[in-house]
Amino acid sequence: MKHRDIANIIEEIAPLRLQEGYDNCGFQVGDPDDECSGILICVDATEDILDEAIQKGCNLIVTHHPLLFHATKQILVRHRMDMVLRKALKHDITIYSCHTAIDNAPIMGVSMTDAQMLGLTDIVAIAPHGDAVGPVVGNLPTSMKVTDAISYVKNIFNSTTARVSRFDDSTTVSRIAIGGGACHEFLPDAIAAGAQMFVTSDCKHNDFLDYQNSIILMDLGHFDTEKCTKHIFYNIITEKIPNFAVYKSEIEKNPIIYC
Repeated sequence: MKHRDIANIIEEIAPLRLQEGYDNCGFQVGDPDDECSGILICVDATEDILDEAIQKGCNLIVTHHPLLFHATKQILVRHRMDMVLRKALKHDITIYSCHTAIDNAPIMGVSMTDAQMLGLTDIVAIAPHGDAVGPVVGNLPTSMKVTDAISYVKNIFNSTTARVSRFDDSTTVSRIAIGGGACHEFLPDAIAAGAQMFVTSDCKHNDFLDYQNSIILMDLGHFDTEKCTKHIFYNIITEKIPNFAVYKSEIEKNPIIYC
């Protein structure tokens, strides 16, 4: 099994044509034709993740966020990307990333998976374009008071905190839109889809200000809305090659500490 074979398995679900124009999905460093000794799955590539891969005997790391995102003209070993590249090359580790391609995947996409974790029913895309799905909306199993809905979402995603817009707890929530990662630009679409709450991340001050009377905005944080990708990639790969050495990172944590 070569690294390229693993990428082909992932791309059956998340073909690279689904990635956004600004993105950089695919192989980031290494040799796609190397024989794969094992796979470690994570959200972001760091030196600690590389050490974990080495310890587990994995020479392929599958990440959600691309290591190489912007044009790089120098590698000076001063930043995370530089240090990860050096260590990966030194230890013959290949890194493959699948970012907005899996975000937009019609089956097992990030937002769809988040919605299923919440137990939403009648899930549909709020702004589909072509085959790409992106953020979705669905109905809760039962209506909840706003504070109960917020607690429910935090509990499902094992999140200790969230930023939430102003709300009136005399109202109830029965329809939720969710966009894994930074999807605040889909706020108008969520409102048009009849969502009473939109769960996403990386929202701006003006998002809370401008939409406070139209929808309950819940910024759960980027990592917490996308850590499901570890399970997504694990399930995609092990369904095709169940007896292969595939691991979800055990050390990765949210890089943001709320205090």
